[in-house]
Amino acid sequence: MNTIMRNRPWRWLSGAVVGGLFLGLIGPALRSEEPQDKPEADAKKGPVKSSYDQVTPTLLGQQTFEEMRAKDKAGKAAIAARQKKLLEERYDLSVRVSDRVKMSRGKPVPVGPTVRLPEGATWDSLARLSPEEVRDKGLFPGGFLPLPHPHHEVGGMVFPQTEIKLLPRLERFDLDFDLPDHVLAEFPPAIFLTTRPDLGDVSQGKVITTENFQEILAGILNSKDLEGMRLLVMQFPQQQFNATADRKTEKPDGMRGVGCFDCHVNGHTSGATHLVGDIRPQSHRRRIDTPSLRGVNIQRLFGSQRALKSVEDFTEFEQRAAYFDGDQVTASAKGINPLERGSQVHFMAEVQNLLAFPPAPGLGLDGKLNPRKFDADSSEMRGQNLFFGKAQCASCHPAPYYTDNSMQDLHVERFYKPLKANGLVATTQGPIKTFSLRGIKDSPPYFHDGRLLTLEDTVEFFNLILELKLTKAEKADLVAFMQQL
Repeated sequence: MNTIMRNRPWRWLSGAVVGGLFLGLIGPALRSEEPQDKPEADAKKGPVKSSYDQVTPTLLGQQTFEEMRAKDKAGKAAIAARQKKLLEERYDLSVRVSDRVKMSRGKPVPVGPTVRLPEGATWDSLARLSPEEVRDKGLFPGGFLPLPHPHHEVGGMVFPQTEIKLLPRLERFDLDFDLPDHVLAEFPPAIFLTTRPDLGDVSQGKVITTENFQEILAGILNSKDLEGMRLLVMQFPQQQFNATADRKTEKPDGMRGVGCFDCHVNGHTSGATHLVGDIRPQSHRRRIDTPSLRGVNIQRLFGSQRALKSVEDFTEFEQRAAYFDGDQVTASAKGINPLERGSQVHFMAEVQNLLAFPPAPGLGLDGKLNPRKFDADSSEMRGQNLFFGKAQCASCHPAPYYTDNSMQDLHVERFYKPLKANGLVATTQGPIKTFSLRGIKDSPPYFHDGRLLTLEDTVEFFNLILELKLTKAEKADLVAFMQQL
């Protein structure tokens, strides 16, 4: 298989894409073709990794759906146990939540830090070391390392069990989501609109679906935006959720795809995870935590590293590339959904631009704390002073929206040697988009791959990475301030 694609890539690609060959034709066509002889030098090197390795044996007709499903189900428990072991080594996953701070619809905010420290280390002792000392002594906490996908070698969209209970079509037979519910955003999340702030949460406590979006939003959105919402909640084929024989769902029903608002539930997030589609080989692809769409109207970059320049670009990119792991070859067989830019993409983008940040009653007109509502020496005010001062947070997250609409490279690799964990190669990550901190308490876990489970973990991470040397009290004050955003 790899030999054929290495020696005749354009012949194979044109047969699959330009010729429009589907599932029943691709496998026999490839099996009947004899590979060309490899040069002797290539033979000595062994198999070469191909950009097309994600074209699976099932799609190519080399095994039946039943054979693949049986193999996946048989291996599911071992994969789950492997990931659970890694998570328990890195984190304290016991349920610890705030009895005071709640998300917009009342779910308690998770409390940390949850990251486990190396034996004998403390947060203060680590903060006193240089990056080189942390790296050379192997003291970088495991919970600060890049987080692998629940099954990194396979990847694909994976949804939390809470969401699957409501939407069973999102269940995969080969693997389950890995992080516990108490460190995820509330489900279902609230919906706030820039156009109707007077209404507050318009979700009625429901998940917006194709069955109820008209009932819930008619009279609030205009007809164009209702059409945009319909497209955002409608399911379309995706790499693992489709009607072909290499799907990861039991039924081949053509409607068993994925909608934009399956990951971005109610325009926010369910915590669903995936792998970025534009990196190869598979071991270097990065887990991506679903970010909130709240406040995209003020954002100028989209995608954690792609820096797409408009929400329209991102909407179209998701359907054409991210849904299929950046693989147009299998997309043509699985049923890619090309959106029409002038109406469909435009309508979908317009709805996303109506999604507002949650109310923050403690903030004034400048986006900072209202001094009439907080004592000058309160934890929140002290935290704000740190945020805009010693902690250096505002250099990337300035008020009022707490993003600089740019990208930053933290060079986290200064603190650890490249390693492999559960199929992921943890090495240099590069620049990452600066996400907005408005409404941040509603959006755990944190960082682009969800490796930081709580705000306390996030503060400890940046205290170490930026070498801030914050005290325990200062860290608590920073968390108190961010909970007001």
